[in-house]
Amino acid sequence: MASVSTNTITQGTKTLKLSGNPLENEKTTLIKQLSDKIENTKHGDWRDDLLKDGYVVVKNAISKEKAQDYQNQIFDWLRSFNKGWKLDDESTWNDNHLPDHHWNNIYSKHSTCHEKFFWDIRLDPGFKDKFAKLWGTNELLVSFDAINIAFPTRDASIEPKFWPHVDQSPFRTGLSCVQGIANLSEAGEKDGGLVVYKDSHKLLENFFKEVYGEENWESKDNVQISKDQLQWFLDNGAEKVKVIAEPGDLILWDSRTIHYGSGPEYDSNNIRTIAYISYSPANFATEENLIKKRQAFEKWHGTTHWAHDNINTRNLPAYLPNGELDPYQRTEPNVKPELTKELLQLAGVVPY
Repeated sequence: MASVSTNTITQGTKTLKLSGNPLENEKTTLIKQLSDKIENTKHGDWRDDLLKDGYVVVKNAISKEKAQDYQNQIFDWLRSFNKGWKLDDESTWNDNHLPDHHWNNIYSKHSTCHEKFFWDIRLDPGFKDKFAKLWGTNELLVSFDAINIAFPTRDASIEPKFWPHVDQSPFRTGLSCVQGIANLSEAGEKDGGLVVYKDSHKLLENFFKEVYGEENWESKDNVQISKDQLQWFLDNGAEKVKVIAEPGDLILWDSRTIHYGSGPEYDSNNIRTIAYISYSPANFATEENLIKKRQAFEKWHGTTHWAHDNINTRNLPAYLPNGELDPYQRTEPNVKPELTKELLQLAGVVPY
């Protein structure tokens, strides 16, 4: 049944615009003031590239050796399911030997986002400090997101999947969320990696108004972009870029930037291994969203790409390749993190 307010009509999980802005809250002005300040400041470093192009690769955020160690811990996590996956045996690089994951190689089930290795990545100053520099504060929240593990295929007829989207609702304007990838593997031209459409973030607001249509606006922070819509962006100056990165780099992009994760091509020799991380100032979060974060953390649940808002719990059941429920589904991390004060503050459980 639809619920009606003076501003919106909600049907299931879909919120349609009548008038006003359903995403406005007591933090909206604060967020806009800081975002405007960041966007209108000349920084003299990688932040300028992020704001100008909609994405940036921050080189050597951590050492290649540390990135390799994190990747090895993720491989150990794969082995812990005892499904017969072996790094040195490509015949095991398939769903029969891997824990349940999404079609786009995203692993968000089994409480993955709260594994110790994931929290070690989030707490790593090489990554965390870049977000602190961007937002101008050390008092941050972090997302409970996922990892992506993409194996090369040896079938030349299989093309990498194509799913361009933005992770920001039409109801939001300006810099609202900066997403990140802790890059733990080589991301060359043929390897799995991030594809962005440079400068699309500058066009998004006009696109939503002039092409997408306000009658189609929804409050969810995810909008899929069709091929025809994508062509509009290209015709208006956006440029497709396959992001090249090395182990230890940090990839950042504005959530208004069109992007998608591309799998490895058939002749790649690298297993794409990344962790999605996003941080934002703790004072961006409403008390309601902090409660949602605490509840998700207490249950070892994941959320979304956002740290301070859009706190929608991910707790999907895991399945076997034959469609049956996985009897070995995990409801807590295999290796739990140490619950330090810093971790609990990032999680939104303990205030700063």
